Amino acid sequence: MSLAVVTLKKGEGRFLKSGGLWVYDNEIASIMGSFNNGDIVLVHDFDGYPMGRGFINTNSKISVRMLTRDEHTEINEEFIRQRVRDAWDYRRKVVDTGSCRIIFGEADFLPGLVVDKFSDVLVVQSLALGIDRLKETIIRVLKEILEEDGIHIRGVYERSDAKVRRQEGMELTKGFIGEEFPTIVQIEENGVKYEVDIKDGQKTGFFLDQKYNRLAIQRLCKNAKVLDCFTHTGSFALNAGIAGAKSVIGVDASETAVKQARRNAELNGLDGKVKFICEDVFELLPELEEKELLPIYMPMTHDAEELELNHAKGAKTLESYLDQGKNIVFLTLGDPCVYSTFSYLQHRVEADGYHTELVSGITSFCAAAARLNISLSEWNEQLHIIPAVHRLDNELTESGNYILMKSGKKMNQVKEILAKSGRDVLMVENCGMPEEHIYHGVEEIPDDAGYYSLIIAKEHK
Repeated sequence: MSLAVVTLKKGEGRFLKSGGLWVYDNEIASIMGSFNNGDIVLVHDFDGYPMGRGFINTNSKISVRMLTRDEHTEINEEFIRQRVRDAWDYRRKVVDTGSCRIIFGEADFLPGLVVDKFSDVLVVQSLALGIDRLKETIIRVLKEILEEDGIHIRGVYERSDAKVRRQEGMELTKGFIGEEFPTIVQIEENGVKYEVDIKDGQKTGFFLDQKYNRLAIQRLCKNAKVLDCFTHTGSFALNAGIAGAKSVIGVDASETAVKQARRNAELNGLDGKVKFICEDVFELLPELEEKELLPIYMPMTHDAEELELNHAKGAKTLESYLDQGKNIVFLTLGDPCVYSTFSYLQHRVEADGYHTELVSGITSFCAAAARLNISLSEWNEQLHIIPAVHRLDNELTESGNYILMKSGKKMNQVKEILAKSGRDVLMVENCGMPEEHIYHGVEEIPDDAGYYSLIIAKEHK
């Protein structure tokens, strides 16, 4: 069967002729022959000079994406295997292949396709109709080539959920290619450990193409104060921290990303040095221009000696600024009188003769109750406020209603206690924040709920 021929207008195709792989719709003079979008076509210059083969899609402004400059080369499995092998051989020579981008679209002459390797998992993103038809063959061939080098791939996940697919007339899609597997994958890069969420993380879950930019950061950050804007899951911030930065703050508007970044900090033992804030960068930066941000390490640990050491250190840091005649504001979520980290500092600085003042806020449990549109207690009902992470032996047998705070790290055990209690259970995660979630009943509460999770357990009536 003969292929359709795309002929360029005279004077057009400058991008293609300079080494690019795209032919735009406004560069085409004619298309001769029958075809379906996604098919392989021949490309000729205005005078009939052959320029190669590519796949066509008239739904897109990029009408043709070139696969080869040789008009006579067949686009078959042998062709694909060579393209994939060339990509892998190049990565083996120039990068650490533990986790890396194996196929990088046009750079590997496979336009519209990205394949990332996270340890023993592959994540594929297909953004063009023609390459989408070749996707499964490419993945199968890639797995075979990796197996030849003793690398067994335990699973493949597709993240073809980028909006650009709609410009190709394609639907957004994501999901497993083959057998299912856990989608939180741990990797190590440049000496930094990460948990990568390949299912719900941005792009393919992690920006692997920034591997060596992150490494370059390490050379710049020793003893520096670092602000990482749009931190996502904290990769640049963590590289700064591991390199010996004095302090690091990462900022991102996504609570999900910030939650992941905090877990990554813990994974590397950097949760004391590297802090993450869920804020809109554009709103935060003007404030930071006017105000100095003072990081104080408040470790989340049950080690009394470590707590005492760091609280004392934090108080001395505050006092050093107060001695300069500066005013300090300690901001907290909720009300500073209920389980507030500030109290640990307040006692110390007041004992040293400094003045403090508390400004009341709205307690987290009152905010959560209002969000749920319920009362916490009525008539003569007792209300019990429990730091659940410290009271897992409590079976909630007292009369009245319970508020369980600080449950996130031991949610499995907390859920077991709640299930046995027979109480009506509601939970608000990230109340008032962008990633807010409400859960009705124990069975809905996820095991990996975040730190800002508050549970209300009421007596069943």
